[in-house]
This record gives sequence, C-alpha cells and structure tokens, in this order.
Amino acid sequence: MAGKREIVRRELTRNLLDAAAKRISMHGLDALRARDVTNDAGCGLGTIYKCFADLDDLIIHVNSVTLSRLKLALTEASRDRTDPVDVLKALAFTYVEFAQRHSQLWRALFEHRLPEGQQVPEWYQLENTALLGFITQPVSALEPGLTDQQLASRSRTLFAAIHGVVSISLEGRFVGLEDSVLKDEIDELVERMAVPRAG
Repeated sequence: MAGKREIVRRELTRNLLDAAAKRISMHGLDALRARDVTNDAGCGLGTIYKCFADLDDLIIHVNSVTLSRLKLALTEASRDRTDPVDVLKALAFTYVEFAQRHSQLWRALFEHRLPEGQQVPEWYQLENTALLGFITQPVSALEPGLTDQQLASRSRTLFAAIHGVVSISLEGRFVGLEDSVLKDEIDELVERMAVPRAG
C-alpha cells in the first residue's frame, strides 16, 4: 500500500500533467513554461523536479498520455472490422479526426526535441513504434508475402504518407487540402496504396 508521501507525489504528478497538457492544448508547445505549469497546478516551481527530471521529461509524459488517447481511438475505430482496406481507412480517418480535434497536442508529438546529446527514453520509443502495429496487421493481410523488414517499411511509408497530408493541411500550407476534401483524398490515397504489388 502506497504511503502518504507517495500518494501526494502521484497527485502532484497528475496535476502537473493535466496542467501541462491544457497549456499545450491552448497555446502550443513553444509557449510551455515551467512556471506557468506549476502555477496552474497550484504548486511551487521546484515541485516539477520532484515529479519529473525536467520540463522535457514532463513533455514526454504529456505526449505519452496523448499517444494513449490516440491508441484508444484507433483501437475503437478498427474494432470488429475484418476487411484490411476498410481497417486502414478507418485508422486513417480516425487519425485525421484526432489531429483536427487535438491539434496542438498532436503537433507536440512531432515538434518536441530533446537537447542535443540527450536520448529519448526506450519506453517512449516503444510507445511510438507501437502505433505502427495498427497498420502492419492489415498491410500484412493484404500482402502476406512481405518479409518482416518489407512489412515494417511498407507500414512506415503508409503512415508517413497519411501523416504528411494531414500535417501540411492542418498547417494551412498552400499545397495542403481543405477540410471539405481532406477525408475524400485520404480515402483515395489509402485505396491506391493498399493495392497489393504484383509479383
């Protein structure tokens, strides 16, 4: 059973995560400041270092929560679907909707960079690569002859293609797509990329 000190630390950790996530959601990653987060959480500036190694560590944990929410959405989207192309489209549409609904938190997943020389924790790397598991299953069903390396490459390529379209569109780049046609074009992209290769 956790002691009182550990219970307090867990509560502070949760409050800091919630405060940081709210700040990022409202103002973006670049505007995140330790003092603002601790003020919002109702604790002193030094408290952040009792729960996290530094601000970067806090951001990684916020991103971990965001990844968990994305994984839950993808799991629900693909549940009870059997056709692999249908699964890929459901995953892609869910990814688009998540990025639109939680744009700043979604951007933080890709914008955050650790200081030079500092390594990304292995557990966080595994959480990121686990997302590809949603793609590899239907891709493998479409192309059962792929080697593990080919399957990994094909899944990364498909993710990169979808992510790229979503990213430039949400950023309002001149080559991006309007919301009114984004899903239709994603549908077409998945349809074309999901065609099994001859031979």
